[in-house]
Amino acid sequence: MPEMTFTSRWPDGRVLSSYSPSLVVHDHLTAGDSYSVADFVRRTTKALQTASDRVRARYGYPCRRAAASLAAIEAVAASQPGGSVRVEQMRPERAAA
Repeated sequence: MPEMTFTSRWPDGRVLSSYSPSLVVHDHLTAGDSYSVADFVRRTTKALQTASDRVRARYGYPCRRAAASLAAIEAVAASQPGGSVRVEQMRPERAAA
């Protein structure tokens, strides 16, 4: 499965790197765009759950790294419910040779 990471900058200046086991995040976020904290959480929840469901369908279990990324996003969001989150980068992971 193609994997990716995406980097977000939060209202307090914090930068968070998140992992997805699928490129489906491109269907929900755009690099360079900003989203309200609530909208960012909604979009990443949908994207990471979809990605994890794809892993479950293929391998029989959900993706723990995607769940950990979502938990980190939710924790940061809980500490700063207002403002905007900017998607700094979205990049595919290189496959191990």
